Amino acid sequence: MALRMADVLGLPGLDLRLLAGAGGLHREVRWAHVIELTDPVPWLRGAELVLTVGLGLPDDPRGQRDYVRRLADAGCAGLGFPPGEIRTELPPAVLEAADECDFPVVAAIESTPFIAITEAVAQWYADHRSHQERQALKAQDAMARAALRSGPAGIVRELAAGTGGEVLLLDSAGHMRAAEPPERRDWHEAVRAAVRRDTRGALGTTFGDREIHVASTGISGSPSGWLAVASAPPVAAHVRILANHAANLVGVGVEGVRSARAKTHQQRAAIFAAALEENSATLWDRLEDACPLPPPPYEVVALRAEGAEPPKLARIVLDTLAEVIDDTSLEERLVVCPLPEALVAVLPDANPKAGRALAERLNARAGQVRAGAATARDRTELPATIFRATTALSRAEGTYRHADELAASALFQGVFDGPAVERFVDSALEPLRRQDERRRTGTPSLVECVRTFLDEGQNLEAAARKLDIHRNTLRSRLRTAERVTNRSLDQPQDRLELWLATTLERPDTTADYRQT
Repeated sequence: MALRMADVLGLPGLDLRLLAGAGGLHREVRWAHVIELTDPVPWLRGAELVLTVGLGLPDDPRGQRDYVRRLADAGCAGLGFPPGEIRTELPPAVLEAADECDFPVVAAIESTPFIAITEAVAQWYADHRSHQERQALKAQDAMARAALRSGPAGIVRELAAGTGGEVLLLDSAGHMRAAEPPERRDWHEAVRAAVRRDTRGALGTTFGDREIHVASTGISGSPSGWLAVASAPPVAAHVRILANHAANLVGVGVEGVRSARAKTHQQRAAIFAAALEENSATLWDRLEDACPLPPPPYEVVALRAEGAEPPKLARIVLDTLAEVIDDTSLEERLVVCPLPEALVAVLPDANPKAGRALAERLNARAGQVRAGAATARDRTELPATIFRATTALSRAEGTYRHADELAASALFQGVFDGPAVERFVDSALEPLRRQDERRRTGTPSLVECVRTFLDEGQNLEAAARKLDIHRNTLRSRLRTAERVTNRSLDQPQDRLELWLATTLERPDTTADYRQT
């Protein structure tokens, strides 16, 4: 709220009379200032009620008109003259120009000196600031009580009441959590566009005749959402104070929800990891209440982040899932479980894949995040699907790769039981490992030589280049491998067994979730 010329005429202790320029009574008065220059404009900032005894007023009518017009064009609030004869003898040109410019001209009655006008304007602003402070304290108390009674929605209602504006609360994905009034407004989209451009903290924007103050919510790290207040410009200081206070209250509440949610997911993750061990339909049924899952089928996503251990990445994932899964009823049915080989998330299988969107958002938020995914038709397929997802993760060339995108030769690994895979690999490759230990031949190992030779389609020259050794050295090592394993690389069955064993033995694809 601003002081207008119409308000000045009614201030207590003043006796002022309007002489001309009634069309400008809406002009804002920021200060009342005495100045006696012929051209006072360079010494003014705008919104002043200029007070003068007329020493600087030109003698000619043209100069008098220009004097009034310069003040009006400079954004001054009005022109005031003192009591006495000058009030009754003001040049007609001054009054005519004031009416033309809608620039109020007032005269003080004998009991109202200029200093009284200046003091009255200053006192009005002092009283106004004091009133705003009292209102702000009252609104802060009301918002704190509302936070305990009704959460963010109550905070938003009290903020709107305390500021006299409209309020919007967005979550981290830009979805509306609460608003007052609750109906959607055109300026809501302007706020979403603003926070997409700049997510660093408080910011301002405009929409039509509204000025919007936006504050981020959250205690630390990435914003958990944004709180926006739209009001007539300019945004008063107490509006910004209340908006920031409300954002902190919402942030504290969100932090509490985050903490409780993280604790719940930690407990569910422990149950989920234990259930993977036995992996029976009967056990899953018994654990339905303690660890509910989304309706099948599932998209199982294995995630790794550069420099972030699975538990730390889990917290970031939990904060990001709301941006990917629109169905809030599923939030408590999603599983985010740190396993030794990767962080595993069990999501509803949908098209487009939620895992891809999750990986992209995590990559933008946490940096250097890669994801592999696979589909499980029911709960009993989860252990094998986790293995397939980690295989896809190890082969992901970008941010996200689904097992369905891999070659068929990579998909068969998920059908093997972990211990059976280990026994098969050990049976086929243990002679090669013992030979390397006995001869201490260094790198590349016999296993690496056999694997590379088979991966390169039995092309000796290509395999030798990839291993960075001479072809005769590789030929000699392959003969040793055939001798110690009692297998021939010329025989299809022997080649298949060795290819299976060396493929399953790869360090980046054999991590087993049971090795906890």
